[in-house]
Amino acid sequence: MVRLEEAVVAKLEKYGEKFEVLVDPDLALEFKKGKKLDISQILAVEKIFKDAKKGEKASEELMKKIFGTSDPLEIAKIIIRKGELRLTTEQRRRILEAKKKKIVSIIARNSVNPQTGTPHPPRRIEKALEEAKVNIDITKSAEEQMPNILKAIRPILPIRFEKKSIAVKIPGEYAGKAYSIVKSYGEIKREEWSKRGEWMFIIDVPAGVVDEFFRELNSLTKGNYETRILEMKKWKEG
Repeated sequence: MVRLEEAVVAKLEKYGEKFEVLVDPDLALEFKKGKKLDISQILAVEKIFKDAKKGEKASEELMKKIFGTSDPLEIAKIIIRKGELRLTTEQRRRILEAKKKKIVSIIARNSVNPQTGTPHPPRRIEKALEEAKVNIDITKSAEEQMPNILKAIRPILPIRFEKKSIAVKIPGEYAGKAYSIVKSYGEIKREEWSKRGEWMFIIDVPAGVVDEFFRELNSLTKGNYETRILEMKKWKEG
């Protein structure tokens, strides 16, 4: 549940009456876009207001008449989905900065420079976004905006999205510790155990983090591992 000082107002006018709730701006945006979330986690207080700033609560009789219920959680869902979300300048700036970081992270993790086969550093991607004057929409997910963003920055920064399919073999003594970390880097396509107890698997890893993946394996196994890149796959962007 968001703290009151960090909450913003979501407002809905219906039949000439105003109804407001105090919400977490980030979660409310996600809920408004259709993400399934616990409504009680979005609200600062489980109350419906006539005027949230003044603390004036909406009448139960009026809520029942207009919404068919006086349940604040059910009414809050309607207000957030159909109403207006008021964000302060600082909140918009903060959300925009977080969205930009996510976009940069997605590009850095999943792409390479097709001319060199190496990943682009995040700062280089940030500069390309600035140079291309990319307009980031805070109401849309980073993934939704990716096709248009890539189209805008490709004249400045050559980019190819791809995954590398990698065969890996590590001693069984490291498998338990390595499993969750390995899975965080990509999708394990196949796995089995050798007669000597080695964990062998094939994993698809985003091209931008292949070197990081190898460094992680090296750290986990103290250099006692084997890898072989099987193929590179182009994949859907965004």
